[in-house]
Amino acid sequence: MNIAGLLKTTLLDYPEHVAATVFLGGCNMLCPFCHNAELIGNPKELYTKESFFQFLKKRKGILDGVCISGGEPTIHSELPDFVMEIKSLGYLVKLDTNGTNPAMLRQLIQENRIDYVAMDIKSGISAYSMCCGCRVSMNSILESIAILKEHRVPYEFRTTVVDELHKQQDMIEIGKMLQGASKYFLQSFMPSPQVPVDYFHAPSKEQLKKYQHLLKKFVPNTLIRGE
Repeated sequence: MNIAGLLKTTLLDYPEHVAATVFLGGCNMLCPFCHNAELIGNPKELYTKESFFQFLKKRKGILDGVCISGGEPTIHSELPDFVMEIKSLGYLVKLDTNGTNPAMLRQLIQENRIDYVAMDIKSGISAYSMCCGCRVSMNSILESIAILKEHRVPYEFRTTVVDELHKQQDMIEIGKMLQGASKYFLQSFMPSPQVPVDYFHAPSKEQLKKYQHLLKKFVPNTLIRGE
């Protein structure tokens, strides 16, 4: 388990809770618009497991929960045990995932190891692998979507919208994939020195509003992050 980053306090990452966010190194995607591209591969470990749990023990009573992000947490076989160690301290656990490991996602939910899931939806089916920078099993993505739509744990789907990568047809395809979901967020891409490709731009507010209006036909509770 490579703990490559730690945000010690956040009011944004876990809805309605004060939390810490732990970033696990390693990812099975190469998204060209990723803000955490430094976590791909085998990044430097910044915290040992022992020091991380010492931190959590000191923050008991201050933090409500822990967000596990990355990278992609579900590539780590030891994730279920890591989650249970966190929960043994009395914390809620939120998982951020790209949905490529539905078997682990189902296990974590069935065993009541996680309390909230945020799954990234990269694009519509026809452009999914392009937006991920690698070949992706759509069967796995669709299975993870179906697991969450069973409503056994609170969840959200979310898409980072990049002006050059996302068009109306992509949004229609996403809407069809997510139809029946309880919550879906559109979030605007923000240029950053950490992003691998430097010519991407954020969509206009007007464009995001148009996409929101379109997607509400499929997921009525489609929201724009930050509004």
